[in-house]
Amino acid sequence: MKVIGVHMDRCTGCKTCELYCGAERGSEGKTLLKAVQENPSPQPRVRVEGNHNVSFPLQCRHCSQAPCLDACLTGALVRDEKSGLVILRENLCIGCWTCTAFCPYGVIAPSPERGIAVKCDRCLYMEKPVCVDACPTKALEVIDLSEVEALLREKRRKTAQEMANSAGEGLRLLDVGI
Repeated sequence: MKVIGVHMDRCTGCKTCELYCGAERGSEGKTLLKAVQENPSPQPRVRVEGNHNVSFPLQCRHCSQAPCLDACLTGALVRDEKSGLVILRENLCIGCWTCTAFCPYGVIAPSPERGIAVKCDRCLYMEKPVCVDACPTKALEVIDLSEVEALLREKRRKTAQEMANSAGEGLRLLDVGI
């Protein structure tokens, strides 16, 4: 399964991903210029959190055991069989926002103006998510989940090796009386 990976060392908190997401996914005009003129303002499906030192974009994780799916009273939230993504069928959403309370990451947002919840669907209908495409620093990247797991395994292996090497050096220092 593909996921949106975040290179936290590259994210500057510029919120370009939010702007383009709002324009593409929440706007009637589908452009930044038209989106800023709309009332109510378009709501992005990605949110940038953090401060001057560390910032990061948050969007739906499409959890394998998604509590929002069970919480949805009308069946508006479903798992797309082909992609495995958790999708909101807006025509079935009644705006009760129960899903927002059950989302462990706080990435499903109420849209009182529209009377529905909004969440990332990873731009399922597009070739590439608009947030990934728009990011000026390439902090966002679509990657395969198996690649992430392989990277984490390698990182854990290196960390364990470094810890073992450090422990061994400490023992050698004790041997020479330091």
